[in-house]
Amino acid sequence: MGVWRRLLVFGGVSLRGCGGVRVPLGGSRLVICRRQFSGAESETLKQRRSQIMSRGLPKQKPIEGVKQVIVVASGKGGVGKSTTAVNLALALAANDSSKAVGLLDVDVYGPSIPKMMNLKGNPELSQSNLMRPLLNYGIACMSMGFLVEETAPLVWRGLMVMSAIEKLLRQVDWGQLDYLVVDMPPGTGDVQLSVSQNVPISGAVIVSTPQDIALMDAHKGAEMFRKVHVPVLGLVQNMSVFQCPKCKHKTHIFGADGARRLARTLDLDILGDIPLHLNIREASDTGQPIVFSQPESDESWDLFCVFREHVWRVHVYIHHVLGSPASEEEGLGHGGQQAGPSFLSFLEPLESVLHI
Repeated sequence: MGVWRRLLVFGGVSLRGCGGVRVPLGGSRLVICRRQFSGAESETLKQRRSQIMSRGLPKQKPIEGVKQVIVVASGKGGVGKSTTAVNLALALAANDSSKAVGLLDVDVYGPSIPKMMNLKGNPELSQSNLMRPLLNYGIACMSMGFLVEETAPLVWRGLMVMSAIEKLLRQVDWGQLDYLVVDMPPGTGDVQLSVSQNVPISGAVIVSTPQDIALMDAHKGAEMFRKVHVPVLGLVQNMSVFQCPKCKHKTHIFGADGARRLARTLDLDILGDIPLHLNIREASDTGQPIVFSQPESDESWDLFCVFREHVWRVHVYIHHVLGSPASEEEGLGHGGQQAGPSFLSFLEPLESVLHI
């Protein structure tokens, strides 16, 4: 038997005939009304509540020309989410030259993609009055950073932000994309909900440092995606360790294995660890992502290991959870020129993983 409790506070007013208990509360009285429902009535109430809650929610509509959407998110800002998103897009493109990859920056207040991808300028308009993405390293990119001055702050309220997000989602001529990587803003607010509820998402990756403060918000981010029925592919532990370039001593500046503990709590996998390294920071700041500019470096290998796990999970979800038949063409094989020939040797293990 379910119990429906309603707490009502009335100043000096007495309710009768509800089986309530009156409790004095200052100059008011707290009236507790209880009503018990049968199992059938309780189930009907739940269904009615679900119907009411579903009203007004947007219908999910795929982005025209885009097959799969992958979001990279974090609860906390400054944990390396944009760096992860950029290098993931480049790794997807480098892995298979037949796959078209796009990168969408929906961090309206703090867009990072233009600088990291070394892109400037305003998008051109197509004959259909749609914005054409800017292109670099073989990746089609769109960001609010292309539409405003680099140093101009966006002092916008929620409705203006949501209008901008709608334009970035629906008024861009992506052509035909196999993957669209979405760099989400930090937090669990309007933008995250709008993207999750408007667009079918193949999977989300949560990026966090091992620090407890960052992990608290990463936990919230993962739970948010679960609430809106977006599969969380796993966690990336960024800035996991710092190695002194001279003595090679390793220091866990932000703590050790915090993201791994969170992954166990959430029953998720760790996609990999990315070290805190000067080369990664410099490559991002100069607009030459390390997967592209230094494919033979240890840092590129660390990033690639993350992306190999990421791509494998996306592949498994698409073909086994969604029921889309896997084929030889959909597997992740050789190809790609963006990251240099030496990078292709890192991609060889994918063939055995995806063609079991």
